[in-house]
Amino acid sequence: EGKSLRDEEILQHLPVGTTATLYFKDLGPQIGWTTVSSASSLSHFNGYTLKFFCLAVSRLACICHSFHYIKRLIETVFVHRFSRGTMPLRNIVKNCLYYWGFAAWLAYYINHPLYTPPSYGKKQINFAVIMFLLCEAGNFSIHVALSDLQRNGSKTCKIPYPTKNPFTWLFFFVSCPNYTYEVGTWISFTIMTQCVPVGLFTLLCFIQMTVWAKDKHCTYLREFKDYPSHRMPIIPFLL
Repeated sequence: EGKSLRDEEILQHLPVGTTATLYFKDLGPQIGWTTVSSASSLSHFNGYTLKFFCLAVSRLACICHSFHYIKRLIETVFVHRFSRGTMPLRNIVKNCLYYWGFAAWLAYYINHPLYTPPSYGKKQINFAVIMFLLCEAGNFSIHVALSDLQRNGSKTCKIPYPTKNPFTWLFFFVSCPNYTYEVGTWISFTIMTQCVPVGLFTLLCFIQMTVWAKDKHCTYLREFKDYPSHRMPIIPFLL
């Protein structure tokens, strides 16, 4: 039992005295997080765009869906600074099947000939598109802000703070505003399409991101004694 060592830690600087016992574990074949993120995004993108589309709202949904995952791919390559952590190779198959399967399921219903457009027509669609784009901009802004914390290649955990960019002001209230904006993106997509499978996918995304946000929030509280006490993990003032 013991604490896992970070990649940047030096043995001579560890508070272990003159002797220490190190334990190594063979994790088997692993794959980097950059590859994991890219493969997951491509699976969702390809799974959706393989389907046909009939109505204007279906075409718009396809454009928004494609935009979201193209943005994720660009962020993976040019913005994110992933740790040296890895994922078991076998898990990427599960990830890709999950994303591809859900994307195909969403596309099947949204592009089906019997698909019924949103109840409030263009007003509902236009409102959802505006919210979708705002959340996408917010998500991107947070990712850039987090990347800037490690601009010099440092892997040390730091407290993220709001910048002059208004989209980052959500840091005043939550620890993981990137997840807040991501959930907002899928809520907007649900409103835009008014489709039950999309709503289910949004719910699952919210549950998973809440777990991740709580873990990150706990890490901040553990690492920093002066961490802002008023911040919540993902939803301001609530959760």
